[in-house]
Amino acid sequence: MLTLDINGRKVETDAEPDTPLLWVLRDHLGMTGSKYGCGKALCGACTVHVNGAATRSCVLPVAAAASMKITTIEAVGDSPIGHAVQEAWIAENVPQCGYCQSGQVMSASALLATNKKPSDADIDAALSGNICRCATYVRIRSAIKRAAESLA
Repeated sequence: MLTLDINGRKVETDAEPDTPLLWVLRDHLGMTGSKYGCGKALCGACTVHVNGAATRSCVLPVAAAASMKITTIEAVGDSPIGHAVQEAWIAENVPQCGYCQSGQVMSASALLATNKKPSDADIDAALSGNICRCATYVRIRSAIKRAAESLA
């Protein structure tokens, strides 16, 4: 039995230690906000925060995450930064299909936690591992800048 710290609460799982965190979140705990995209940490749809850093949960064994603080899209809005990002996402009308958006929001929130006024290059670098097949990248950048301004 593994104990995880997810969204500020302790939860237990009987998942095998090498099970990817994404599958524990989705299949064992019913937290379906993080999405499966590629299974190889290439698309970013599965992004969560692990000790505050944007992390691809599809390749992180649950045993490696057991001693860390995990935040998912379900709770990112509880923080001022996450809330600002979510509000900016709505204001900028970012989502189209929406599939990648939880990963995008998680990466954007992690960026703003460490960089209060990111440049276009900073945004591009931080979100380079997040693919949006609908190509809303211009709106994503605008939303990140809007969130940064609202937090200033």
